[in-house]
Amino acid sequence: MHAPGHLGELTQIVDFELVDAVLEETGTREKRLRLLPSRVVVYFVLALALFENCSYRAVWGKLTVGLAGLPLLHPAVSSLSRARRRIGIAPLRRLFEILAGPVAHRGQAGAFWRGLRTVAVDGTLLRIPDEAQITWRSAKRAGDHLEFGYPLLRLVVLVECGTRAVLAAAFGPESDGELTYAQRLLSALDHTMLLLGDAGFDANTFARDVHATGAQFLVRSSARRIPTPFRHLADGSYLARIGYGALPALLTVRVIEAQVTVALADGTVRREQWRLLTSLLDATRYPAAELITLYHERWQTETTYFSIKATMLDGRVLRSRSLPGLDQEVYALLTAYQALIRAAADTACTRPGLDMDRISFTVLLSSAADTVTTATGILPPPGPADLVGTIGRAVLDALHPARHRHRVKARTRKNPTSKYGPNAGQRPTTSQNYTVHTTVTFFEHGLGEYHESGVRHSVGVEARDPVTDVNATVLSLRTPRSLEPRRFGSPAAWMRTTTSANNLGGRPVV
Repeated sequence: MHAPGHLGELTQIVDFELVDAVLEETGTREKRLRLLPSRVVVYFVLALALFENCSYRAVWGKLTVGLAGLPLLHPAVSSLSRARRRIGIAPLRRLFEILAGPVAHRGQAGAFWRGLRTVAVDGTLLRIPDEAQITWRSAKRAGDHLEFGYPLLRLVVLVECGTRAVLAAAFGPESDGELTYAQRLLSALDHTMLLLGDAGFDANTFARDVHATGAQFLVRSSARRIPTPFRHLADGSYLARIGYGALPALLTVRVIEAQVTVALADGTVRREQWRLLTSLLDATRYPAAELITLYHERWQTETTYFSIKATMLDGRVLRSRSLPGLDQEVYALLTAYQALIRAAADTACTRPGLDMDRISFTVLLSSAADTVTTATGILPPPGPADLVGTIGRAVLDALHPARHRHRVKARTRKNPTSKYGPNAGQRPTTSQNYTVHTTVTFFEHGLGEYHESGVRHSVGVEARDPVTDVNATVLSLRTPRSLEPRRFGSPAAWMRTTTSANNLGGRPVV
């Protein structure tokens, strides 16, 4: 009898020798002859991640349909479940740790900025089964009288911009915040990297710990932070110190404040006030305007989560009904995702200058799944290495257009328990193009109070007339404290900036 142990063409990335070495290292190789060897079970668990819409029996069928003519095993679903429990979490976690890491070559489009590899960190939530074995650790959300929804698992990943390869990941109960898990990812950073993050990652201790790794950072500041400038720079940014009362030694950062105006195709205008903190203190080498543009790349994490949650999971609840099973499933999901990204990176190497943003993840996943069903490309062909293969040819035949459009997606709140409830009605109801204009400035009175609820919220006043909107806007400032002008490093610096009602709090620095 034969048991199928392969992952189609992805087996060339997650090869037999690698899986056997991981099983040996983690002590999970079978001790006696079994109908379901550990290697086969590992590939089965990885295949579950590629076919999230299929049952155990259906996934086993996809692994065997291309092996017609062999005396194949047809295990019961209970046997497959027991086999998953037998190998446990360790081999899937170790496989992910080996495959995780950057895949961009030096200078690859979108992955590097002024010699630094750009990486981004962010978190998301995955829905998990409502089972007693799970809810004791990951409780359901609850109101005053009722519990509702599914339990949630928080996932935080470190992603390479430009390729969306996962460098490291941490996950666990929703009750622990994103910063708790992000701290576990710092070992993946080094002096060649620039970390991008939203306002959830501007904590003093986190900034200090990132800086201690040798990596640089560029994060968005929350409105609650009111930095005091001690030196203004030629590009409109300024230097300040953070960590008062929190750090043993203050950390010097560069602060970039900007007025961002987004004009949608239907005439709607939205204005936002941005404040970015960075450890890149040299304004000549790292211009403020370029850093503002670069900050948008942090949305590569959102694209990564869309690929995992919408394309691979198709919005489904994770299938495992025990805590060890959930951990194993998440590591398998991340391993399969990273194997797909490595296949895409190999393909991109054959087309110099190809931006990996043009590669469709949907095509990537479907073509890889097809090779599992047909059992093709399991072993590399004889002769020179073929970096393209069946998956690569399918991807190259369906590249996205090279021209990037500024386009906003229609967003609606589907989950009634979403924390983004206050945003209802503030996003466009149809997808449309937009133009964006950014001005580096200095907000003498701090940021407006509408930033208190989070950086992803729509900010400013929407109006059909972009001309009259500017003059009609009146801001309500955050607190009485924010009405007091911030201290400047010198009288000359005080004279550099004045406020204006027409530009929402600050005149561009000349």
